Amino acid sequence: MDKSFRARDMEAMPQAPSPAPPRSIEEAARNPEWIAHRYDPGHDAVHLLPVSRAVQRQVTFLTDEYLPSGLDPIVVRRKDAIAAAPSAAPIHFVFHSAFCCSTLVARAFDLPGRSMGLKEPVILNDIIGWRRRGGQGPDMAEVLDNALRLLARPFGAGERVVVKPSNAVNALLAPILTLRPDAHALLLHAPLRTYLGSIARKGLDGRLWVRTLLLGLLDDKLVDLGFSPRDHLGQTDLQVAAVGWLAQQALFARVAERFGRTRIRTIDSATLMADPRAAMAALGQLFGMPLSEAELGGIVAGPAFTSHSKSGTSFGATERAAEEDAGVALHAGEIDKVIVWAQAVADAAGIRLDGPFPLIEDRDA
Repeated sequence: MDKSFRARDMEAMPQAPSPAPPRSIEEAARNPEWIAHRYDPGHDAVHLLPVSRAVQRQVTFLTDEYLPSGLDPIVVRRKDAIAAAPSAAPIHFVFHSAFCCSTLVARAFDLPGRSMGLKEPVILNDIIGWRRRGGQGPDMAEVLDNALRLLARPFGAGERVVVKPSNAVNALLAPILTLRPDAHALLLHAPLRTYLGSIARKGLDGRLWVRTLLLGLLDDKLVDLGFSPRDHLGQTDLQVAAVGWLAQQALFARVAERFGRTRIRTIDSATLMADPRAAMAALGQLFGMPLSEAELGGIVAGPAFTSHSKSGTSFGATERAAEEDAGVALHAGEIDKVIVWAQAVADAAGIRLDGPFPLIEDRDA
């Protein structure tokens, strides 16, 4: 929700050259720096957009709001793009319930020679939007499979791709893991108190956002907490936020149970930030790319953990904790009441507030 960093802010940054104009559609389809940006179901076409790796590193998300303006896409028939695509890289995922350091994690996997992190590619949002509208046209599973194939174009020999989708895509979590049986996923969330503080701190934008999120979750039939749609009209903004958070926790638990601990691990943002080195070591193992002590040191001391993922300013664990505490303190009375209410809702629905299969194992177990 922090919109302080936009495409216009790229003007203040060192500009990396765009990918060279391709000599053919096939050349663009082979090059991951021509990102698979949009899917048009009406024409069964993919929009490839020229965004260099350096620019992908700099922008907050791979969305039009943050990408440089004036980029001209190449529109390719989906089947032609797939026919020209190179062999896929191993692909893994960071699914999340928002405001929980997921962008930080994706940034941490920008490791030339090892992996590249893709932050909220819009093509997956296009597919979930198409699904919500009824999905007439090509077979949706095939389109999703092809989108994943285009996202898995390797940036370098031996590199993996780590995709952090928007949390609007969470309804596709199980289909994605079914289509990619070799993929592993981190399910990341913020503790409920922290999440509610983040929403409250963002003011009207945050409160409107949680209602938009709830509408999407209702469309995806992911809310089963004993409420009618009319009930949500009588709930406060932070109650609505808690409903969305609980619905995503329930989804994560179902997916974890279905796919098992060898493929799924969970963590909350507080645990991640309390011991980032251990978390990144475990995540490297989960994604099949064990990280050396030197690599771990570089990641934890690097920009992912020491700068703001949206503004780019210096922002470490101390600043993050202070920001979270300020958000909670300002609205503590309301948040306290909503947490008590949410716990009762969770108990009635059988939803645990933590996640199964923790990424960092309990060393005392």
